[in-house]
Amino acid sequence: MKYLKPLEVLLIEDDPGDVELTKVAMEDSKVMVNLHVVQDGDEAIAFLNQSDRFTDAPCPDLILMGLSLPNKDGREVLRELKEDENWKAIPVVILTTSTSEEDILRSYNLGANCYVSKPIRLDQFTKVVQSIEEFWFTVVKLPTRARIG
Repeated sequence: MKYLKPLEVLLIEDDPGDVELTKVAMEDSKVMVNLHVVQDGDEAIAFLNQSDRFTDAPCPDLILMGLSLPNKDGREVLRELKEDENWKAIPVVILTTSTSEEDILRSYNLGANCYVSKPIRLDQFTKVVQSIEEFWFTVVKLPTRARIG
């Protein structure tokens, strides 16, 4: 299925190398994607609230997020996302190096839609990002992009 408008993806990631790998992986996408990147949880909330330097930020169709973020960590951001009526329908994929059973369980309990451990090898990382993208944008039916309220 080809979308007419680019899909909006918010990547919340503080590692510049992982940001670059994600960008490269999405360049070969079967769908048009606008990738927006913020480096910490505070910036993520500002992006979603369209505040500070993000006044023209679109509502994301998908959020990719690490757990270990500076300032406000991924768990706190996830909790805020899933408690807010404006954002709770946005799918959130945790993309992290952690394989801790506690992190996995806690993420799902906080409302994560998916938990993926980042592979170390470049080719595997690219495949993971492309698989996430393909699943969420060609298999899953997402709600129409619109802010509530």
